[in-house]
Amino acid sequence: MLLAIALVGWGLRALFQDHVTQQLQAQLVMQLDHLSASVDWNPPGSVSVSPMAADPRLAHPLSGLYWQIDQLGATPQAGVARSRSLWDQVLRLPDAPNSYPASGFSVLPLQDAQGHELLAVARTLQLPEDDAPQLRLVVAGDKALLAEPLQRFTHMLLIALGLLALGLALAVAVQLQLALRPLQLLRARLAAVRSGAAGQLEGRFPQELQPLVNEFNHVLRENADMVQRARTQAGNLAHAVHTPLSILANAAAQEYGPLALLVQDQVATARRQVDYHLARARAAAAVRATGLSTPVLPPVRALLRTMQRLYAERHLSFELAPEAQAVAFRGEEQDLYELLGNLIDNAGKSARQRVVVDVQCVDGQLCFTVDDDGLGIPEAEREHMFERGVQLDEQRPGSGLGLDIVRALAETYGGSVQALASPLGGARLRLCLPMADAPL
Repeated sequence: MLLAIALVGWGLRALFQDHVTQQLQAQLVMQLDHLSASVDWNPPGSVSVSPMAADPRLAHPLSGLYWQIDQLGATPQAGVARSRSLWDQVLRLPDAPNSYPASGFSVLPLQDAQGHELLAVARTLQLPEDDAPQLRLVVAGDKALLAEPLQRFTHMLLIALGLLALGLALAVAVQLQLALRPLQLLRARLAAVRSGAAGQLEGRFPQELQPLVNEFNHVLRENADMVQRARTQAGNLAHAVHTPLSILANAAAQEYGPLALLVQDQVATARRQVDYHLARARAAAAVRATGLSTPVLPPVRALLRTMQRLYAERHLSFELAPEAQAVAFRGEEQDLYELLGNLIDNAGKSARQRVVVDVQCVDGQLCFTVDDDGLGIPEAEREHMFERGVQLDEQRPGSGLGLDIVRALAETYGGSVQALASPLGGARLRLCLPMADAPL
């Protein structure tokens, strides 16, 4: 909208500038006609101009409107007659006889003695006297005469277009407010479905959105039916398996010996597995989307044990800080392993003896810090190290993709990762992620 208004404003200003230029040229041509009708040749060789109905600016010195008569032929002479407005100046025209027609006029740009740009019209004139030479008549106007009306028009145009833009912006804002209101309602209904407060999208929607709502509700119903069928099949399977297990358990109970004890033990194990998976199937069908929650300390400890074995030849110590908090990450466990694994592995490559991992809650976020006692990272390279394919130490194995994956995955969760200086003397990698509503 703003681009269209700017283009319209530019076009209107250009059209108006062309209009006032044509208007000035028309005035100059009118003065040229009057001058042509007022020129006389007075023997023995002088040019005179009889009084004419002319613009009063022609009599005011340096007013910006001028006329001049030049003598051509064998003895050319510039300015044999000129308007009082020229004062002591003489307009210098290019010597191109074919450029000044005897009928009509030619338009040419000029400059006065002060260097002002002029718009001029000129023609040649041959008087009927036998000894009269050919004359060149010129009427010129300062282009500054165009500036005032153009500036006034531009000012008015800016005000008008500004008011138009404001009105259109208000109209668009009202239109968007009215048009997006159903989308806000749809968003609220989707949030209710996601939180489990509603089973389907409820409410009245515009006819443009109603097909989408109907399709979404159809998908929800299909999903609910599929889950219910899965629950039913799981229940049927459990009951079907319980019957032969019960027969085996009863038969084994009537016998004595190692085989009977083995059958009883395996039947009990099978029953526990069936009951466990049946309970999980029922829970999955009953629980709505309640959000993800992954406790962080078990994965951290598992990664530290893995890294301890991986770097056993270098005798590195991978430690969990004593003040680490038992909180939960709002995301997938596999992603947490991916994030922390890359950071701890990167610290292990740089460390001399120790790597320390800490977990704290900071401003409602879950923040991991991985410290090493290596050489550290120069401040100028701390942001550069997270770029794809970058390895600060080319002598160590790796593709330079790990930290880039960490940053991309962290930003996907709405978190961040940064490199700082570590109290251990090396580097500190700080990873902030969303925290689950309640720690586990």
